[in-house]
Amino acid sequence: MPEPVNHKRSYRSAKRAEAAATTRARIREAAARLFTENGYTGTRMKEVAALAGVGERTLYDAFPTKAALFGHTLGVTLAGDEEPVAVPERPETLAIRDEPDPERAIGRAVDQMTDLLERAGDLIMVTVEAAGADPDMRASADAGAEATYGVHLALATALEERGALRPGLDARTAADTLFALASPHMHQLLRRHRGWTPDHYRVWLRRVLVAELLGSHRVVPCQSSGT
Repeated sequence: MPEPVNHKRSYRSAKRAEAAATTRARIREAAARLFTENGYTGTRMKEVAALAGVGERTLYDAFPTKAALFGHTLGVTLAGDEEPVAVPERPETLAIRDEPDPERAIGRAVDQMTDLLERAGDLIMVTVEAAGADPDMRASADAGAEATYGVHLALATALEERGALRPGLDARTAADTLFALASPHMHQLLRRHRGWTPDHYRVWLRRVLVAELLGSHRVVPCQSSGT
């Protein structure tokens, strides 16, 4: 005979999982704030624990090292959730690649990139800034750049296969253009240093990429002032 379902045990397990997820979210929020404000090397685990309102033992049980904490925080911030699916393999990324209309494909890509950089751009720059001094950050920065370039190359290749790229432009050069113009460095310059709004940045990036990749100027131009 089948064993009876232990509803109390299932309930307790669900409550524990919910509590653990809430704790991880608080830790991530604290870590993201401190890493962004103080940099990787300037952030201490005990400071993260204090800001998150958890004990140091709780923090270290969840994340044994600062590198593990940073990697988790960046990964979830990039994806927007804790699902174990990398951004390049997510349905919304694959749908952009399969979009038959070239301008719409670029527009959807820009929307995704803008949303991602608004969430995670500052943390990505933490890896870039710390890469020269910390091997974990160097590995993180290199892996992130490689994954990002792969997404750009897949889109550029799809556009090339449809004959959508402007004359004389090949997929790899198109991917290089995407990689440069949609980089976290450019986002940081325009959003943080020049004070552009997200909408100003989004419209500008779409207009420039359509012009550079497709040779079309049909997109509405960006506003003269982003503030």
